[in-house]
Amino acid sequence: MDIALTNSIVNTATALASAKTSDAVQMTVLKKALDTQAASAATLLDALPQSAPQQPALATSGPLGTQVNTFA
Repeated sequence: MDIALTNSIVNTATALASAKTSDAVQMTVLKKALDTQAASAATLLDALPQSAPQQPALATSGPLGTQVNTFA
């Protein structure tokens, strides 16, 4: 068997193993970052006031907001 071919196969296998490990580390970091963002978003949502917003009063007199023009 050719020594250069053997070295090439070994180098390729080593590179693939290294890439697999690198991918696993990157996924772990991504998951931690997403968990941190979720915790931050939950904290911000909890800080919002819990009461429902008041609806503005509707117009009951005058020309603005009391007449609807429709055409069929």
